[in-house]
Amino acid sequence: MPASLTGSLGPEQVDRVIEMAWEDRTPFEAIFAQFQLTEAEVIVLMRRQLSPGAWRRWRARVQGRATKHLAKRDFALGRHKCARQRAVSHNKISKR
Repeated sequence: MPASLTGSLGPEQVDRVIEMAWEDRTPFEAIFAQFQLTEAEVIVLMRRQLSPGAWRRWRARVQGRATKHLAKRDFALGRHKCARQRAVSHNKISKR
């Protein structure tokens, strides 16, 4: 990753890229759309920012995961929503 690219991201943006990279259902294409970082650049960023153990866990988790690539997803659009999930307008915690 070029130093100029790393320098163009602030600490908050680097934290957000790391958060998005850890999320199972956030594809690398979404990271590219928001931060213009390719998958290879995200991998380099993660390797530089994470501890060695966290890096190995992340790579093991991401490798082969179909949801991290739009072309490999088995669902067409959007994201999964549980049928029991309440609508946003009625999002109240029920303690039954």
